[in-house]
Amino acid sequence: MFDAERVKNECVRWIRGFFEENGKGCNAVVGISGGKDSSVVAALCAEALGVDRVIGVLMPCGEQSDIDMAKLLVSHLGIRHHIVNIKDAVDGLTAALPFEMSRQSAVNLPARIRMSTLYAVAQSHNGRVANTCNLSEDWVGYSTRYGDAAGDFSPCSHLTVHEVKEIGRCLGLPAALVDKTPIDGLSGKTDEENLGFTYAELDRYIREGVIDDPAKKERIDTLHRNNLFKLQLMPSFEPDF
Repeated sequence: MFDAERVKNECVRWIRGFFEENGKGCNAVVGISGGKDSSVVAALCAEALGVDRVIGVLMPCGEQSDIDMAKLLVSHLGIRHHIVNIKDAVDGLTAALPFEMSRQSAVNLPARIRMSTLYAVAQSHNGRVANTCNLSEDWVGYSTRYGDAAGDFSPCSHLTVHEVKEIGRCLGLPAALVDKTPIDGLSGKTDEENLGFTYAELDRYIREGVIDDPAKKERIDTLHRNNLFKLQLMPSFEPDF
């Protein structure tokens, strides 16, 4: 029942409207990983603004085995891009800390340095940073707060993985990008192996409220409940004057 063409066109209009109100003439700055989300967001921005107003930023941390996929995307779209290797920044901050980081801190650090990099590019090139998260990953907190979860505008945060892929096909993106199996880049495991359920199961549960495995339902519900804070504004004290 998902009308990818209609939603794609609506999203393109929404992006144009955002830039009219929040940066007329500005560029869209997109972190390019070579996966479906950054590919679709970059393609949507290119259609909305024109290729001359989209800047892709490739940010390997040392050697990136699938960086060819990111290069394929920028070549396919014909957008200008920068390659910024963040390894020295990650290593430098790690060495400067007077303690050993927790594993979770070490996992999230590159994502936060990448977001700092995107804002450095954006503020130097009259840009607005695109958030590339999707609804499925946001639902279970599979993102880094102030890392890939940050940004100035978010074209796909209300679209499931399945819907993002359908829009990618509608945009004419190469199948290698749309259907690329996402991996965490650390353990060699796929995102679905880390999560403990498939995106198809998660998407169906989000859209239809249906899931066959009670244990997976409980895991999804727990992850959603525990990670809602990532989707909310920072709490702030309001004095009673």
